[in-house]
Amino acid sequence: MTCVVGVDFGTLSARALVVDARDGAELGTAVFEYPHGVMTPEPQWALQDPADYVAALQHAVPEAVAAAGVDPGQIAGVATAFTASSPLPTRADGAPLGPVRLWKHHAAQPQADRINALARERGEPWLARYGGRISSEWAVAKALHLLESDPELYTRTDRWIEAADWITWRLCGRETRNAALAGYKAIHQDGTYPSADFLRALDDRFADLLSKLDGPLLPLGAPSGTLSPEAAAWTGLRPGIAVAVGNVDAHVTAPAAQAIDPGQLLMIMGTSTCHVMSADRLAEVPGMCGVVRDGIVGGLYGYEAGQTGVGDCFAWLVDLVGGDHERLSRLASAQEVGAHGLLALDWLNGNRSVLVDHELSGVFVGLTLATRPEDLYRALVEATAFGTRVILDAFTAAGLPAGELMAAGGLIQNPFVMQVYADVTRMPIHVIGSEQGPALGAAMHAAVAAGLHPDIRAASAAMGSLVRDAYVPDEARAGAYDALYARYVRLHDHFGRGGDDVMHRLREVRPRELAHG
Repeated sequence: MTCVVGVDFGTLSARALVVDARDGAELGTAVFEYPHGVMTPEPQWALQDPADYVAALQHAVPEAVAAAGVDPGQIAGVATAFTASSPLPTRADGAPLGPVRLWKHHAAQPQADRINALARERGEPWLARYGGRISSEWAVAKALHLLESDPELYTRTDRWIEAADWITWRLCGRETRNAALAGYKAIHQDGTYPSADFLRALDDRFADLLSKLDGPLLPLGAPSGTLSPEAAAWTGLRPGIAVAVGNVDAHVTAPAAQAIDPGQLLMIMGTSTCHVMSADRLAEVPGMCGVVRDGIVGGLYGYEAGQTGVGDCFAWLVDLVGGDHERLSRLASAQEVGAHGLLALDWLNGNRSVLVDHELSGVFVGLTLATRPEDLYRALVEATAFGTRVILDAFTAAGLPAGELMAAGGLIQNPFVMQVYADVTRMPIHVIGSEQGPALGAAMHAAVAAGLHPDIRAASAAMGSLVRDAYVPDEARAGAYDALYARYVRLHDHFGRGGDDVMHRLREVRPRELAHG
């Protein structure tokens, strides 16, 4: 038996998974909680300590191998999956100079606005690849924010690198970059980053960003190198085994869920939701996070969209009312559609797609003295489902309709949530057969890098799994949701497309300590 290891670096913890490369059987797993968690020193900031990632390798990988009961000599490769965009500043040798700007670090919204305005003014062709708006979550906006908030640190930075690429650097001792990740998060399109002239127009000091992004760009599934003796000592694995190029957690989940053919849209549903879909042609889809050739599967265009708060929204409400998800889901599921009399906007962490505005905030309409916690909970679940339908509609309007809807992530374990999504979208939902989608997908890429499968399609066919028609829409509920969705869209467009800028104005006057939470 030949095995591979996938390590999924999430928002609060990392999970290592040992997998049989022949059939994807999951043999052992272990989780490591980050000691420093998510640090929020300022409003809209979200930082992490990269030392936590190394500690995860030192603890989770040996524990997973022990749990699997396999000899380290049976393991042929290792690969990682990471949140993105989560860049950090380093020296030329990879030594960190500061914390990671986590994916949900939204402090760069003013910088993103300036990038977008200048790109529109200059007619930059790459802007359309990102739905017409670069997000404050992406690496270039965060780099400009670093320059303007801490110019001394920016000057000392030799490399501005995604944590996904930094961790493979730590594993094999060689700097490489995932070409697809550079496309989605660092505006690398058609072989180039934004020009030095464009960067200089943003700030005279910013043109040298190109030197900080410089590094070998490798395709998905390629080996970054081999496991170094130092990293072998951390993980308990053999030095010299294949280390696959770093990847995005959502993107690697697609082959694990066997969602790699054109028109198969996968929702990775957790604290946030990422929507990924491959297509055989290039189209402009307003509000998308990005489209990259070979971005998810070789030979196809990979599209990404997303919602910045889904599970986080539910968790916020549970904490607020002192309840629990199971009880609120049970009570909410007993209601008829519309019985709570509420409509919500799910922008508690801003909006990624299709508005690309992280300074938006949440809304409840219809509150009365009779409103109960389960009413609020159901309204929030429905709002996130409506947000996904907006994204599906955007794909359809661009001529790329989703023919199938798949789901992965922690929220697929909540039947109430999943049934609402099936009813709202009017689509059957197929769910991944594994609870460890990103780690399993990473392991598949390790198998490709190690030469155990010729490409990710073969690895997906052999190692992936999918439960088809796990949730099927109910016609009566779907009809009722059509009417509510029409109202949601009106509310969405009023607050999100210029009908009323009250959300932005309220954020401006919010006391600092309240904004910080």
